[in-house]
Amino acid sequence: MHPNDSPDAPQTAFTAAQGSALKHIEAQRAALSDWCATIFDFGETAWREYRSCAWYVARLREEGFSVEEGSAGMDTAFCAEWHNSPCGPGPVIGLYAEYDGIPGNCQAAEPRRAPRSGLGYQAGGHTDPHSGLGIAGLGAALAIKAAMVRHGIPGGIRFTGEPAEKLRGSKPIHAAKGYYDGLAAILSFHPFYMLPMCNTVRWDTHCGAGYAMVYRFLCDAPEKWAAQDGAPIPQAHSMVRAPGAGEALNLMFTASKALRDSVLTHQGGWTISEAVLTHGQATADNQPAGLAELQYMIRVPTLAMADAVTAALDRNAEAAALMTGCRWERHWVSKSRPGLANHAMAGMVWENLKQLGAPQWNDAARDTARAIQRELGLVPMDDPFIPEMSRLTDPQSAEAALRRDLPPSQSHSTSDDYTDMCWHAPTARFYIARPALRAPAGFAYPAWVMNALGGIPATIDPMVERAAQVLAVSGLKVLEDSALRTRAMDEFTERTGGGIGGSDWIAPLCDYDPPLHFRWPEYVTTPRGHDWWIPATMPGA
Repeated sequence: MHPNDSPDAPQTAFTAAQGSALKHIEAQRAALSDWCATIFDFGETAWREYRSCAWYVARLREEGFSVEEGSAGMDTAFCAEWHNSPCGPGPVIGLYAEYDGIPGNCQAAEPRRAPRSGLGYQAGGHTDPHSGLGIAGLGAALAIKAAMVRHGIPGGIRFTGEPAEKLRGSKPIHAAKGYYDGLAAILSFHPFYMLPMCNTVRWDTHCGAGYAMVYRFLCDAPEKWAAQDGAPIPQAHSMVRAPGAGEALNLMFTASKALRDSVLTHQGGWTISEAVLTHGQATADNQPAGLAELQYMIRVPTLAMADAVTAALDRNAEAAALMTGCRWERHWVSKSRPGLANHAMAGMVWENLKQLGAPQWNDAARDTARAIQRELGLVPMDDPFIPEMSRLTDPQSAEAALRRDLPPSQSHSTSDDYTDMCWHAPTARFYIARPALRAPAGFAYPAWVMNALGGIPATIDPMVERAAQVLAVSGLKVLEDSALRTRAMDEFTERTGGGIGGSDWIAPLCDYDPPLHFRWPEYVTTPRGHDWWIPATMPGA
């Protein structure tokens, strides 16, 4: 029995086209599994997903989609379209793939801690996993296309490739360039990442705003910082000299951490994360470092909070630059809007999820989970997975559980850039369980466990298949049901105060070029072969 072939699954009442789409996904099970493993193994990270993007582009072209590579000026983005032209014009639905991972999370698809072949642990890897997210979207798009052809359904599919989601990167840019305009609806799936968001649909409390930026310090005129003796090289290298960009970065880093509790009243969920991108120290000489770059990611409920945090960081950057003989620049990586609910779309997706049921995991998946527990010195459990994985949670119950930890005034929680899509078409956001293990009392699993479970076919395939099914039947529901489209668009118009451009509509915030030129971590080809920018061979790897 296949993991998702539960004997207790409810009998469905899907349309003929939806039934055809489900059969198409069933027929593609092996291919979806292989494709997911391929993207997982690429393990590419933000703005550098070259192989992953090329794979999707080639696959979509083989399936008859027209594909724009490098959409909106982003090297690793794309926009694919297909229209059922013989049936005339009709509504177009939006689906998408993400395929970026995170540096420092290189994990093989094995039930033990091990980097992928030829790499060290600090290389990139999938954590959410976006490898499964994207293939679920692709599987749905192909199933919808097949059903539209077979049943003569007019309309089309727009399938976008969204790089750098971990930096909230592409969707604000795609939105500002019009790639989501004109769609009847957008469907957004994500592997579950927090309870109670397991097998459910978001209702009112959507993800909040996200800002990301790089502060660049440049010490390109160190002679202006203090008086010199006029000699080309200061006597014995001991004259007063500018501290330089490295010191500016250090001051910015520590000052911003110290001020974090004062930036905003810590009311509800907000976070500020930082990462050093570049520190251009001049080898071992005592020349001041000429370049240093520090990236910040801000996750907050509202745009006003994001702007307040940014203003505080700007002040710190100015002070750090003045103290170290530098000038500073702020370069935007992302400015994403908070999410917008649509109950008509959410309710429709929930009804489909109820009919399909929660994903199921079979004995092979449980054996893999027990192997991990043995690897960690635990007693293997009869039922090693958390019970929520195979349960449904209705949207209202999930909403109530989420709200228990939030103050009444907080309208949004956590951050994800699907929110930018919500302002251009009625959007539903739903979650399907990814594999997660039960923990004995007082024990916490290391991060590699979730990463491995997201790459091992036996454990991740049930999520991919169920998500593809929900996306496919929901997309066809939009295409076939004009009354649903009207309700969803009427609600979108009401919530935005008149639709796109309405009184309550938030326009795209993206007023910057794609931030492709920074030294983002990536795989490189050197005389030593295919390597990560941090050496592949590491002590103790």
